[in-house]
Amino acid sequence: MAKNSSVMKRIAVAERNRCRNKVYKSTIKTLTKKYLEEIHQPSSSQDVQIMLNKVYSKIDKAVKRGILHKNNAARKKAFLAKALKLSLL
Repeated sequence: MAKNSSVMKRIAVAERNRCRNKVYKSTIKTLTKKYLEEIHQPSSSQDVQIMLNKVYSKIDKAVKRGILHKNNAARKKAFLAKALKLSLL
């Protein structure tokens, strides 16, 4: 284990950031799964749109905080839009 105080601080900061990133990523995965279940069940389109907005919002916040890369976020959002389009057919 490191004894240098600056190294100890970096370890603590890295752990704090890792935990925060994990919360965002797992929340995005959970919301995505709920959204995909929602579009395959017979429900109102307004509920689906609200769920889609929640997922988009969480993805955008993760990009703003540097947790996801903007291209990764764009790919996730395109996947969600495509899933909705295919479910309407």
